[in-house]
Amino acid sequence: MAKLVRAHIYVSGLVQGVFFRASMQEVARSLGVTGWVRNLPDGRVEAVVEGDEDKVRKLIEWAWRGPPLARVENVEVKWEEYRGEFHDFHIRR
Repeated sequence: MAKLVRAHIYVSGLVQGVFFRASMQEVARSLGVTGWVRNLPDGRVEAVVEGDEDKVRKLIEWAWRGPPLARVENVEVKWEEYRGEFHDFHIRR
């Protein structure tokens, strides 16, 4: 049985205005993980992701690259207790 996990992710660098959120949503949905992503006022992107540990780790790996125009400098991951509170992956405003 797959281990279900929750990751709170902060991505820094040139990650706003480069379709980062829309691209992350597309990748997350293709992997079958749930949660949300949003821009922060300080220029970072924040995401909370839940799902199968292998798939969440794949999304984190993707976050280190991001979409073609992004220039990712750092990805900070805080592992949290799985809650199962999401049904989809969406962009928060």
